[in-house]
Amino acid sequence: MTGPAVPFREIVLKVHSRCDLACDHCYVYEHADQSWRTRPKTVSDHVIAKTAQRLAEHAKTHALPSVSVILHGGEPLLAGPRRLRRVCEEFGSALAGTAELDLRIHTNGLQLSPRYLDLFDEFGVKVGISLDGDRAANDRHRRFADGRSSHPLVLKAVELLRQDRYRHLNLGLLCTVDIENDPHAVLDALVALEPPLIDFLLPHATWDEPPPRPDGSPTAYAEWLLAVFDRWQETGGQIPVRLFSSVLSTLSGGPSLTESLGLAPTDLVVVETDGQLEQVDSLKSAYEGAAATGFDVFSHTFDDVAAHPGVRARQLGLAGVSETCRRCPVVRSCGGGLYTHRYRSGSDFDNPSVYCADLEALVRGIEARTSAGRVSPALTQRNELVAEQHDLTRTLLAALHESLDGRGGARWEEAWGIAGEIEESVTGAAGLDRVLAHPYTRTWLLDVLEGLHSERPEAVGQALRLPAYVAAAAVRSGLDLAVPADYRDGRLFLPTLGEVRIAGPGEAGRVRVRAAEDGFLVTGEDGTERRIVPGGVDGADWLPVRYFAPGGAPLFALDDLDPYRDCFQAPAAPRLSSTEANTWAEAVGDAWGLLERAAPGQAADASESLTTLTPLVAGRGAGRPHGYGTLGVVMTDDRQELAVRLVRGLRRARLRALLDVTDLYAMDGAWEYRLPWERNVKVPFSGLLADTHDRVGLSFLVPGFLEGVAEALDTMEGAAEPTVGGMRLLKSLREEVRGAHGASGMNILPNAVDQETVR
Repeated sequence: MTGPAVPFREIVLKVHSRCDLACDHCYVYEHADQSWRTRPKTVSDHVIAKTAQRLAEHAKTHALPSVSVILHGGEPLLAGPRRLRRVCEEFGSALAGTAELDLRIHTNGLQLSPRYLDLFDEFGVKVGISLDGDRAANDRHRRFADGRSSHPLVLKAVELLRQDRYRHLNLGLLCTVDIENDPHAVLDALVALEPPLIDFLLPHATWDEPPPRPDGSPTAYAEWLLAVFDRWQETGGQIPVRLFSSVLSTLSGGPSLTESLGLAPTDLVVVETDGQLEQVDSLKSAYEGAAATGFDVFSHTFDDVAAHPGVRARQLGLAGVSETCRRCPVVRSCGGGLYTHRYRSGSDFDNPSVYCADLEALVRGIEARTSAGRVSPALTQRNELVAEQHDLTRTLLAALHESLDGRGGARWEEAWGIAGEIEESVTGAAGLDRVLAHPYTRTWLLDVLEGLHSERPEAVGQALRLPAYVAAAAVRSGLDLAVPADYRDGRLFLPTLGEVRIAGPGEAGRVRVRAAEDGFLVTGEDGTERRIVPGGVDGADWLPVRYFAPGGAPLFALDDLDPYRDCFQAPAAPRLSSTEANTWAEAVGDAWGLLERAAPGQAADASESLTTLTPLVAGRGAGRPHGYGTLGVVMTDDRQELAVRLVRGLRRARLRALLDVTDLYAMDGAWEYRLPWERNVKVPFSGLLADTHDRVGLSFLVPGFLEGVAEALDTMEGAAEPTVGGMRLLKSLREEVRGAHGASGMNILPNAVDQETVR
C-alpha cells in the first residue's frame, strides 16, 4: 500500500459496553465477535483523559480544523450524566485552541431525559436515536430481554428531543432495514416525527452469514428501499434521507455522503471502554477479532492505528474494492458496499458486497426515476447553455467583488455602483449583459481571481479594468452616465467596442466616457473632449472591433484587440489591416456555407452561440480559459479545411462550456481506455469523450470518421465515470451518429479533407 495514511477525523468512544435492550440484530452482542464480555462496563477516567490527549496530538500533528467524537456503546446513556460530563470536559479542554470539537451521541433513547439533554445542551452534544419505524417494525427486533416493547419509550425520547429548547441537538433517526416490515409504514412513521435526517442502514451480514431473503429475491432489499424512495418522492422528500441523498449525489458527480456507500477512505477509529483501539465496529459481524488492531491509547498514537494494514485497506478507495467491483458501472455510487459486507471465508474482504445485486438495483432504480429531472437544461435546450454560461460569468464577477474585500478602493466601488445603476434600467441591463457575455470578460475575471488567490501584486490593478467594462456597457445602453475609466499605455480598451488612443505610449490617466447620440464622448482630465463613432475604419485615435455577417454566417466580432484574447492553444494574431479583415470574413463566409450544406444542424447550433472569432498564428499559445461563444482560428486558404477547423473549434468549445456548468463524469483517470481509432493509445474517460465528441461532429465533413465511434460510445455507456448528465450527452451523440449514417455519406464535403490532415 502506497501513499500517506489518512488522518482520523472521527473517533467512536465506547462509554458503556452493555445495553438495556436485547435487539436480535445487534452486531455487538449477537454477531461473531463477543469481545464485549471481557471489557469493563464503563469507560474509566484514565481512558477518557488519555484518549482526549491522543486526539489532541493527532489533530495538532495533521492541522485538523475539526474532529468529531461519537459517544457510543452498548448504550452510552447507561454511563450516567456524571461520567458523560467528564467525557465532555476532558475532550473540550484537550482540544481547546487546537481544533473545533463536534460531540455526538448515538442512543436507543430509553434513558433520555431533561437531565441528560441539559448536559448535552451545555456542551453542544448532538443526539441521534435508533428507531426502526412504527411499533410493529420497531418491535420486530428492538425489545427488552423479557420481550416487552421499547417503542413507547423511544417515542417519548424523540418527542423530548423535538421540544424547542432541545431541537437544535437533534441529529435524526437511524433505522435498520427489515424487508418484512411495510416500507411505506416505516417511512411514514419516521417522517411524522419530523427528524432533521433519516438514515437507513442495511442489516450487517457477510457471505458466510447472508441477510435473510424470505422470498429468495436477490434484490429484495433494493425493492424495499425503492418502495421507500417512491413514497419519499410522493410526499415531497422534505426530510433528507442520507442513503438516497448519497446515491443522487454520486449520480451527479458529487461525493458519497455515507460510509456504507461510495469510495471515500475511512477516517474513523474506535476506542473501547478499556482503551483498546479498534477499527470500525461493524467488522465485529465478520469474525472474532476482525476489528482488533492490537493497539491501545496508553501505548500507541492514532497515527499508529492509521498505519495498520486493516485500516489502510479501507483507505484505498477504488483500489481497495474487488476486481468485479472495479469493472462495474455503478461502483462510484455503491463503492463496493460497506467493507464488512464483503467478507467471505477464504477470500476475506476481496469480494463484492453480499448486497451487490441490491446495491446495483438501488442505484439503477434511483437513476431511472430521477435522471430526467437532474439533467442540466444546458444539455437538452439549445439556448440554456448560453444562459448558464452567462450566469457563471456574473457569479465570477460577484466573487471578484467579494474577494477584493475593499482592496479595489474608491475606483472599484465607484464602477461597481455605476454598474448597479445601469442594471436597473431595461436597456442598461441588456448592455451590461452584452459586455459580460463577451468571452474574454471571463478570461479577465479568472485571471484576476487567480492573481488574488496567489497574492500577485498586480492583481488588484488588473481588477481595476472594471470601469472600462462598465463604460462599454453604458455606451451600448445609450444611458446618459459619465463613467470614469482608466487608460494605460496611452490607450483605453472598451470591450466589444474598440480601443481609444488617448496619449502616448507609457502614459496613464483617467477619462470620462459618456454615451452620445451617434457614439460616445471621451473627456480627458484637462477637459479635452473627443467624439467617437463606433465601427468605421481605423484612425489615429480609434481602432474599432469589427463585426461581420458574411454569407449565411452569424454576426460575429472579429476581435483582434482585446487584451485578454491571447488565451488559445496558438498565439493571437496582431491587429489585422482592413484588407486582411475583409479577407478573413469572406473566407469564414465560404467555409460556413460548406458547413451549412454538410451539417445544417451543427451550423444552426453554432449560429446561436458563436459571437466572436479571433485570428491566430501558428505556434504554441497560452491556453487559458475563456467564455463561451468564441473561436480562435489559424487562417488557411483551403475553405474545406477552414470548415473543419471551425467545426472542431465549435465542438471543443461546446464540450468545455458544458463542463463549466455541469458534471459529465467523475473520478476521471481512475480507469484508462483504448482509442478505437488508435489501438495503441490509452486515455482517461475525459480523453475518450473529447475525441469521440470531436469525431462525431467531424464525421459530417470527413469520410471514415464514424469508424470506431459506436465502439467508443458502447465503452463509455458501460463505464463508471459518466454522470446522469454524461449519459444524456452520450445519448445525444448517438442521435448525431444516426443522423450521419442516415444521410448515407451525402453530407460529406465534395472534396473531403484527408483524415490524417484533420488529425
